[in-house]
Amino acid sequence: MNSEELARYLEATDSTFKPWLLAQLRLKKLEERRANLSSDEYANQLADIHQSVMNLGEWWRDRQDEVF
Repeated sequence: MNSEELARYLEATDSTFKPWLLAQLRLKKLEERRANLSSDEYANQLADIHQSVMNLGEWWRDRQDEVF
């Protein structure tokens, strides 16, 4: 599945508000552009995505039933 297919899936399933799925989309887009990025730029963007996911830690608390 490429990033366009993943984006269409997220829209079709009304999942665009789920930040963990948006992180997956960002990862897919980064994977597709990897050949055009320097190692440092790739690492920086990957670290940014990682930080975004780590920031979700407290976001989950008491919302499991609402978002799953």
